[in-house]
Parts: sequence; C-alpha cells; structure tokens
Amino acid sequence: MPEKITIRTEYISLGQFIKLANVLESGGMVKTYLQDVGVLVNGEREHRRGRKLYPGDVVKIEEIGSFLVTD
Repeated sequence: MPEKITIRTEYISLGQFIKLANVLESGGMVKTYLQDVGVLVNGEREHRRGRKLYPGDVVKIEEIGSFLVTD
C-alpha cells in the first residue's frame, strides 16, 4: 500500500515531490539520485526531476517505498 502524499496545487515536480516526501533532503541530492538511479512513475523509469506529477500518480523509489500523489 503506497504512502499518500497530499499536494495543494494542480501538479508538483518530481524533484519537489521527493523532498516533500522526506526521502532526500536537498535538491542536489535529488538531482544526483535521479541521474544515477531514477525512480518509477506509474511503472515507467524516470530520471527528470522536472517531471510533472498529478493526483493519482504513483512514485516508487527503490529500497524506500511507494508514494501516491493525492489532492
């Protein structure tokens, strides 16, 4: 069961979302992690921190867990 993360805007960038979920602390860490490892967004590998996430999207971060974007 994915952990729910609530946003108050229409969408959020992947980089901002990772910081909001308290997975990584800084933007530099997020950038490096996404370039080197990437995450799964709705089952597809993603390396762009500018990727827009909307309510209903699921982000899976290896060895951390899954997160559901909600509004």
